[in-house]
Amino acid sequence: MNKKTLFVTQAGAIAALYTVLTVFIAAFGLANGAVQVRISEALTILPFFTPAAIPGLTIGCLLSNIITGCAPLDIIFGSLATLLGALGSYGLRNFKWLVPLPPILANTIIVPFVLRIAYGVQDGIFYLMATVGIGEVISCLVLGMMLLLALEKTVGNRLFQKA
Repeated sequence: MNKKTLFVTQAGAIAALYTVLTVFIAAFGLANGAVQVRISEALTILPFFTPAAIPGLTIGCLLSNIITGCAPLDIIFGSLATLLGALGSYGLRNFKWLVPLPPILANTIIVPFVLRIAYGVQDGIFYLMATVGIGEVISCLVLGMMLLLALEKTVGNRLFQKA
């Protein structure tokens, strides 16, 4: 398999998985809003293994936000937060324990303003940063690092092999 085909295949699989996980958790009311624990955000550690995760996560977030009925500003800026987080995670790929931090920070800073502006949530920005941040820590740091360690020990190198 050539490099471009592998890259597109990996990105597409990651986008699909992110979307499915987000739509699943949306059924429990945890994908959007002031209190959210998007289990799909655990996938934000995947740039540790492959740069294909950057477009995969971004497209997955974009599709998820459209499918779950997010406001246009949320579709744009939520996806931008995911893109920034994925780029940061890829940049920190040589520092395994720091990989979850960029998506946590990007979403903790951007999403509260989206909630306030796009949805008119009246809670204070710092409160929204706390609630979004806690959800991101659960998803990215706890679940994400569990996923990273499991993939690293088992199939990570085979699953994300270079072409």
